[in-house]
Amino acid sequence: MTNHQPAAGAGTETPGPGVGNRHPLALVLFTLTVVSGVVDAVTFLALDRVFAANMTGNVVVIGFAAAGAPGFSVTGSLVSLGAFLVGAALAGRLARAFRGRRRASWVRAALCGEAALLGVASALAFAGAADATYVLVGLLALAMGLRNGTVLKLNVPDLTTTVLTRTLTGLATESRLAGGGDVRAARRLLAALAMLAGALPGAWLVLHHGIGWPLLASTAAVAVAACVYRERPETPPGAPGS
Repeated sequence: MTNHQPAAGAGTETPGPGVGNRHPLALVLFTLTVVSGVVDAVTFLALDRVFAANMTGNVVVIGFAAAGAPGFSVTGSLVSLGAFLVGAALAGRLARAFRGRRRASWVRAALCGEAALLGVASALAFAGAADATYVLVGLLALAMGLRNGTVLKLNVPDLTTTVLTRTLTGLATESRLAGGGDVRAARRLLAALAMLAGALPGAWLVLHHGIGWPLLASTAAVAVAACVYRERPETPPGAPGS
């Protein structure tokens, strides 16, 4: 007997490239971009000057350290890179586990995983665990890898949540100054501002109050996003009212 039932979510969810700036998924990704700014402020300013979200930065830091530049950690960067790759691999597994199911369920599962890892890091930070630098770096990079792998699969243009190089390049090359039509200019600007909106207060909190509070704020932001995220269904073509 042939099963004519469409896969869960088929024809009811906006494809990643079509997600608008006010779509619930885009709002979640903007929130995660803010969190990235906070997390990298924590790791760079307080945890061996490495990055948990921006892996390009870690590769460059390894080069600096290898050349003998003071204040940079090869070990910390390697821990971050390794944990990030493990997290990204877990994201691939998670995406396959949720294949055929509604996107909202998959995204919430990834958000819950990230929030859990951030929560553990927050608890360790408040506990003042001795010699926990690499553990914290590993936990945060694992969370960012899980998120980046998920965001890659979601395929929403210009909302990578952790890097801005391509976003800013697109902003310039598709600007009216360059003869373009300012395609997705608002999104690109919002993404840059979201990163800044996380990095600035995140750095202030690290410098004045330690790493516990910015990590706790990041945990809360991701947890709230997981709780409130719901898909905005589209009417399938040919359905009544479409």
